[in-house]
Amino acid sequence: MNRRFLILAALSLVKPVHAQQAAQPRPGAPGSWRLIGTTHAGHSVDHDAIIVAGPYDNFRRIKFKVTNAPLNLYRLVVTYENGAPDRIEVRQNIPQGGESRVIDLRGAGTRRLRRIEFWYDTKGLLRGQAAVTVFGMK
Repeated sequence: MNRRFLILAALSLVKPVHAQQAAQPRPGAPGSWRLIGTTHAGHSVDHDAIIVAGPYDNFRRIKFKVTNAPLNLYRLVVTYENGAPDRIEVRQNIPQGGESRVIDLRGAGTRRLRRIEFWYDTKGLLRGQAAVTVFGMK
């Protein structure tokens, strides 16, 4: 067989291992939960990221809400404006329609978020993709 054909065939079998969504939080009162962003957790992907754009990106807490299918959330890496990563072990099974625990971020709201990466696996193969929404609190 043609070598080029084999390479193209092999590349078509490679599944994405990482998806990214850009999000821009809206202003809100301190102490209220605000939408940061939403992504869809696919069965062929185990790692997603939400890129957070300013100016309303100073948060001291975050949480995840899951709809459409259950999700096992393993860990997070929250990256701040200064480039410092905050690695957080979550290890939580979130049922369809459920929420994660509230996750306190280092710096108590003094750091601006740039990226929220999370590792997971989906449990609802027959239910479709889990919609994962991230909320933040100042």
